[in-house]
This record gives sequence, C-alpha cells and structure tokens, in this order.
Amino acid sequence: MAAGRRKLRNPLALAVLVLLAERESMHPYEIAQTLRQRGKEYSIKINYGSLYTVVQNLQKHGFVEVADVQRQGNRPERTLYALTPAGREEMLDWMADIVSVPVHEFPIFETALSLMGVLPPDEVAALLEQRVNALEVRAAGLRGALRKLCETLPRVFLVESEYQLHMIDAEVEWVRGFLKEMADGTLSGVDAWRTWHSTGEVPEEWWELEDQDHSRGRPGETP
Repeated sequence: MAAGRRKLRNPLALAVLVLLAERESMHPYEIAQTLRQRGKEYSIKINYGSLYTVVQNLQKHGFVEVADVQRQGNRPERTLYALTPAGREEMLDWMADIVSVPVHEFPIFETALSLMGVLPPDEVAALLEQRVNALEVRAAGLRGALRKLCETLPRVFLVESEYQLHMIDAEVEWVRGFLKEMADGTLSGVDAWRTWHSTGEVPEEWWELEDQDHSRGRPGETP
C-alpha cells in the first residue's frame, strides 16, 4: 500500500504493531514500559498519554483486536490486545515501504538554510556556532544514553540511536566546514551577501540570476 493511502501514519502505531508481533498479547501500559526500556523515545515521537488512543485506532481499523480482559481483585480491568492478520500485513508492508523508499521529510533546518540570506552573515555565523554547541551537548547525552542502554540491550535494539548520533556528528562536521568557508571568504556568494546587508541594495549579480531568461523584471518593473 502506498504511504499516502495508509489508514494510519503515526509512527507510534507502527511501534505498537511491531511489539504485538513479538508477543501474543500486550496491555497498553506494558507496551509503554517496553518502549521506555528500549529507549524508543529517542527515535519515535512518543506521547504516552495518547497511546490508548493509538491502540483504539488500530482496533478500529482491524489491525489489533482484544485478546483477553483480565481482572485481579479490586484492580481495574486490563484489556490485552493482539495483532490481527490484517495488522501483520499492514505492519510488514509499512516497514518495507519506509526502509526501502527514501522520503524527503523537509527538515526545518533545511528550511532555515534555504532562507538564511535574510540575516546578516555575521549573525548567521554566530547562530550556527550556537547550533553546533547545542548539537555537541545532544551528542554527548546520546552517547551516554547509548552506553547505559548497551548494558542491558543488544545492539540490534539500538541501531536507530547510533544512526541518530552519526547524523548529528555529520551535521556538526558540515556546519563547521561551512563556518570556515564563511570566515575565510571561500564561500561563493558571501561577498554579495555581505554587500546586501551593508548597503541595503540587492547585488546586481543576484538580479542577473533572476533575469537570466530576460522574461522577468525587477520588482515594480514591467517585463
């Protein structure tokens, strides 16, 4: 099934399906505990308060079903859920899709980079330095969490955190390289960028880029 036609797209729903594929049945609280134990909050945006709603939606679409209702003494009933054949098919198809098909996810940092020219170069450099510092703090925390989790979990359960750490390290390396090019003037276009913010005039070479096909004029002009 194509991703756009899926009945559910919440990654937490996929995590629930995967956990239910491992066991005959589970209670939502048990699902939440397992996700915490495996450190999945580092790779999945988890709102534990909405987990029951996610399970109910899975049941509504026929992907899970009630397997048992338990009651011990005066405690509230515990509803256990199990994966249905349709749920297993959905899980396998969903997993195959997201593992094999690259999807552009429009990260907000890419948006910022594409529009950063509106800020003066020196301000951008200072802000990027702040970002690098924050990323390095995050990477240090993630390394510490990984070391802790590796004490109790096989590495196969932690590869997504390893990937995240590598992506952070790669971003830090790229940003530092970009900052160096800004500082030594080897970044193509940086001089025009500085000119714009020092004079308030859009550099002529930028207009030339806009008007390469001579089909558009400057703002306010008739082509």
